Amino acid sequence: MNRTLFLPAAFLGVLFTSGVAAQSGKTSYKFDFGAGSVAPGYRQVLPSATYSEERGYGFDFNTTVSAVDRKGKDALKGDFVTSDKPFYFSVDLPEGNYNVTVTLGDLKKRTSTMVKAESRRLLLEKTETAPGQFTTETFTINIKNRRINDTLTVGLKPREVGKLDWDNKLTLEFNGAATCLNALEITPAPNAITVFLAGNSTVVNQDDEPWAAWGQMIPRFFKPGVAIANHAESGLSLGSFLGSRRLDKVLSVMKPGDYLFVEFGHNDQKEKGPNDGAYKSYTERLQFFVREAKKKGGIPVIVTSTARRNFDESTGKNVNNLGDYPDAARKVAQEEGVALIDLNAMTTTLYEALGVQASMKAFVHYPANTYPGQEKALADNTHFNPYGAYEIAKCVVEGIKANKLGLTKYLKSDIPAFDPAHPDALDKLVWADSPRNTVIKPDGN
Repeated sequence: MNRTLFLPAAFLGVLFTSGVAAQSGKTSYKFDFGAGSVAPGYRQVLPSATYSEERGYGFDFNTTVSAVDRKGKDALKGDFVTSDKPFYFSVDLPEGNYNVTVTLGDLKKRTSTMVKAESRRLLLEKTETAPGQFTTETFTINIKNRRINDTLTVGLKPREVGKLDWDNKLTLEFNGAATCLNALEITPAPNAITVFLAGNSTVVNQDDEPWAAWGQMIPRFFKPGVAIANHAESGLSLGSFLGSRRLDKVLSVMKPGDYLFVEFGHNDQKEKGPNDGAYKSYTERLQFFVREAKKKGGIPVIVTSTARRNFDESTGKNVNNLGDYPDAARKVAQEEGVALIDLNAMTTTLYEALGVQASMKAFVHYPANTYPGQEKALADNTHFNPYGAYEIAKCVVEGIKANKLGLTKYLKSDIPAFDPAHPDALDKLVWADSPRNTVIKPDGN
């Protein structure tokens, strides 16, 4: 496991203060990167600005950059910081939604950048600029913490300790062959729509390569005005999501017009108590999620479980091994009169369209020594790699459109219609690996 860029122990104090320190901090920033002239109203950021709690912002996790000054007439675009390796920039922020604007480009050379936030949430796919060309991109990003009220906090798993999603700062990862970062602006976005995600390892923001889930890919598809608040965690069922007070957390910050997407089933299937089962505890809890969200003025959306890769090779068909759970979710959606995204059906179509062999390319199937410390082959038919997660996020986007949700108007215009029966080519997503990787599979199956 490669964690050389991260020091989890450094996060322990922040996690247990539940956001108190960040709550008193600033919420708006304008940063001008580089050693040249500084644009009016901006704060200069030099390569020496290493993150510290005292400073409240800076380059983080031992990543470094260099400064280049092109001495252009535009103070904001005439200089920048750059690196030939991924680098992180963090800013202390209280919980909430923020509009984050980055300016990228170089007066003299081509640039190429991918931007992720927090625990590998995809914001910007590989984006290139020609010499003298600049791009300015704005994203609405959710920052969350554990605090529910003065006495209650979310019960985190040990694997979540040190996770960027749960600390008291915004962390941006700049990753590309030639990243040139000119400027960064941050402003609160209190009126943004929040889309809360409740789910398991197929939804969560996976921290480490090569694991990924659709919840960390879907921010890329939204224009400013919508923030994705991913509260999913690996290994959870509806019951354990409730038991760790995650629904309490969501409801504590939900406002009218926000959404709650709920996808469970993989781990609920393994619960074998006398009152468990698809049409018993699973149905009852799913109804509870829906009704509680409605009480807050929220808009619930039920998502059926992603199918596991489970082929009958003689027929080329992917066989359902989630029992009655997808059917139970469909029935709850119908009975409660809420939107349904049938991800189970769409992912089954997707895998069958890829075929028995090529479908492995959507999952964590890698030969030994693909990643540092990986002595054995990885062969997981439940958890996705970035390509698979990206394709499934596209399925969710199609579900949003099919249900004519109000979110549709916030979808980016560069998204062509997607048919899971005709998946993208395997090289469609040009993914720049983040520095962290692990051979340990996420909880749950």
